[in-house]
Amino acid sequence: MLPSMIKNKEKRSAVHAKLKHEKKIEKRKQAKAREAAIKRALDLGEEPPEKKVPRTIENTREVDETVCRPDDEERGPAFIQELLSVIPNAHYHKRGTYELKKIVEYAKNKDFTSVVVVHSNRREPDALLIINMPDGPTAHFKLSKLVLRKDIKNHGNPTDHKPELVLSNFTTRLGHRVGRMIQSLFPQDPNFRGRRVVTFHNQRDFIFFRHHRYIFETKEKKDDSKDKAAKSKNVPQEKVIVRLQECGPRFTLKLRNLQHGTFDSKGGEYEWLCIAFDSSRRWIRAAGDFSCKPEILLQKKTSQFCGPGFDVPYTVLLL
Repeated sequence: MLPSMIKNKEKRSAVHAKLKHEKKIEKRKQAKAREAAIKRALDLGEEPPEKKVPRTIENTREVDETVCRPDDEERGPAFIQELLSVIPNAHYHKRGTYELKKIVEYAKNKDFTSVVVVHSNRREPDALLIINMPDGPTAHFKLSKLVLRKDIKNHGNPTDHKPELVLSNFTTRLGHRVGRMIQSLFPQDPNFRGRRVVTFHNQRDFIFFRHHRYIFETKEKKDDSKDKAAKSKNVPQEKVIVRLQECGPRFTLKLRNLQHGTFDSKGGEYEWLCIAFDSSRRWIRAAGDFSCKPEILLQKKTSQFCGPGFDVPYTVLLL
């Protein structure tokens, strides 16, 4: 029976005080039980139970997207920093106010093999432009589903070894063209002892990028044999277990256009163009605009050509 249902004022006050006292005693018992559980976990070396957080107006309010948070940061520089760890011999420099055509001419004069532009929109990388030196082609990719290394669970830190490159499902003529562009970014003499693998997997015209390394673990093998003589020797048997550890980053590419020659937004000749139709099939989605100071990745070469089957040392310069 609830105290509010009692008509007598004195009786109602007494019942309310009694219920309040019982609730206070129960609260003290729960607090003592939590303290005992924390102490027991610390004595055993275990992780103590999670502390309960009370629900308040402040922590239950809806998130306001217009408010700047202390941990709010740009993901573009972090993405470029991780690209430096993926592609060997890479160096980063800011682009500044230079036009892309002037940078291409500079790259030709300095014998670079590739220029990779990382385009950002609202602090989020959303496009990649890869230019092969000195005569092209130029590929424009849409970048999506970016996951940085710090956001990957149980990630590993890559070493300085040259990675092994795996290209999967690049079977068409366009796929061979794009695959050779990607191959020219990486050395053709991987260090297999480093156990690094860079994968570009093409599926339904989306290119999925993953960066892994092999982990070899030795574990004792259980002996299921019924031979008593073998068990009596107590000789431990070991087996090697191989697993993959992701190093990051993780992202998806979608080819928008492939241009013949180096970058030319006005007079360039397109080898392939992604055409998106609406219900009436009247409009064409053209290439993106790279006029908002993106970041540049330049790859330097030491001979006439750097591609699949050519063991050519090189360095990478990021602007």
